[in-house]
Amino acid sequence: MNHRIRVPEIRVIDPNGEPMGVMKTSDALNRAKQYGIDLVEITPNAKPPVCKIMDYGKFKYDQEKKKKEQKKHQVQTKLKEVKFRVNVGDHDYETKMRNLRKFIEHGDRVKISLMFRGRENAHRELGLQVMQRVIQDTVDITTVDQAPRMQGRFINAVLVPKKKQK
Repeated sequence: MNHRIRVPEIRVIDPNGEPMGVMKTSDALNRAKQYGIDLVEITPNAKPPVCKIMDYGKFKYDQEKKKKEQKKHQVQTKLKEVKFRVNVGDHDYETKMRNLRKFIEHGDRVKISLMFRGRENAHRELGLQVMQRVIQDTVDITTVDQAPRMQGRFINAVLVPKKKQK
């Protein structure tokens, strides 16, 4: 920008976007001073480098505004966790499923965890049955992102919301 441009010749674009041609850097700086704005290097790798006469402060402000606008439209998805046990009761199961559905409808990913304690380790197939039951009960609104798999004393799976049909 301005006096930091060290190249002897540059291709210049005026504030309206019209090309002014190749000229010496000092001449281009004088033109920018006449307009009362800055000379900004747009494409430094070109031969000769391309510079534009523009208001640098306004340019930076517009870039920040565009970034904020893009962030505003991004959807923040979180990973929520619902923990089950091998011998989960029917009422507890329904409560956990209600919470799971609420998380999915909000657009969050849900990690399902099932922990084994003591003698429950001998009956891992019961844990897999509980996981399959959860997956089957939510098949209408979720897809399996990570299939149920054993990790030490835990079985973990990740469910994500189904893509909406347009």
